[in-house]
Amino acid sequence: MRVAIVHEWLDSFAGSERVVEQLLAEWPEADLHVLVDFMPEPERGWLNGRAVRTSFLQRLPFARRHFRKYLGLMPIAIEQFDMSGYDLVLSSSHAVAKGVITGPGQLHVSYVHSPMRYAWDLQHQYLRESGMERGLKGLYARRLLHRLRQWDRSSAAGPDVVVANSAYIAERIAKAWRRESIVVHPPVDVDRFALSEAKDDHYLTASRMVPYKRIEVIAAAFARMPQRRLVIVGEGTNEARVREAAAGAPNIAFRGRVATPELVALTQSARACVFAAEEDFGIATVEALACGTPVIAYGRGGARDIVTPDTGLFFDAQTPEAIIAAVDRFETLSFSPAACRARAERFSRAAFRAAMRRVVEEARR
Repeated sequence: MRVAIVHEWLDSFAGSERVVEQLLAEWPEADLHVLVDFMPEPERGWLNGRAVRTSFLQRLPFARRHFRKYLGLMPIAIEQFDMSGYDLVLSSSHAVAKGVITGPGQLHVSYVHSPMRYAWDLQHQYLRESGMERGLKGLYARRLLHRLRQWDRSSAAGPDVVVANSAYIAERIAKAWRRESIVVHPPVDVDRFALSEAKDDHYLTASRMVPYKRIEVIAAAFARMPQRRLVIVGEGTNEARVREAAAGAPNIAFRGRVATPELVALTQSARACVFAAEEDFGIATVEALACGTPVIAYGRGGARDIVTPDTGLFFDAQTPEAIIAAVDRFETLSFSPAACRARAERFSRAAFRAAMRRVVEEARR
């Protein structure tokens, strides 16, 4: 059986690339196709020297730094990959990869991280944050996103099987594409995070400081709880706003960007990890549980697939008041580190590979 794996682009080793890594581990004979490959050499180890096939976008001017600006050409580029010689095509898609063209006698299974957020329900937020709500740039962007929505809906009919990375994304797929999907949670390297029974008195939030993560809401909540210690790990464009929300509270410590061993140690010893974002899935949530640390999370998005009553609790609004109430409730409960670890192991890399193999085998019957 000849196998192809199709992914949008390689420029860093992040969540979607971890999915591709595990697909390659399960189907090591597969050929890898991407629109562009600008992955830095120090981050290419997971490819094991594998040849990567790219599209014409790789050779366009300024593509290395600005390939995302060729978004309007990406549907055409993905359709130019010749899949005719493959029996099985696996696409890893958060934009256009699911649009690769296959024919009769070929099985196309698309693992969907999300429908294009900026073309669907987050269009207005995207335009606002990009400064393109008005003017000629805004008009062009709206026209482009309109055309992308049309292509996105029509190309969603191509895969034989659509796999969603969470129940939340399955709902977005149904809304945007009117397609049913199978949920297979993404792989998490839980073995990198050892269980620890010993807990300190600090709460932890670790994340990039970007607006949707809502770290400033967590900081504002703990600024009003001087008896509770909070450690904030991360940096990003929203850091000034987070520090302003913390208001110089002595119980809140900013650690910036830390090395992985220090992050693991902080997570292992935390009383709980707090997350306020509406995530597609939430790998950091699983990593916290893998350390035996319970989670306090915003109760929308992928977190609902991860956190159970014996491993944490939810708050129902992204407000300081809701977080304060959740922390107060948390303090009245007890959670088993072993139960947290057991829950995390359901999202292991081995579990992901086995689930994807089952999806393919059942589709081929």
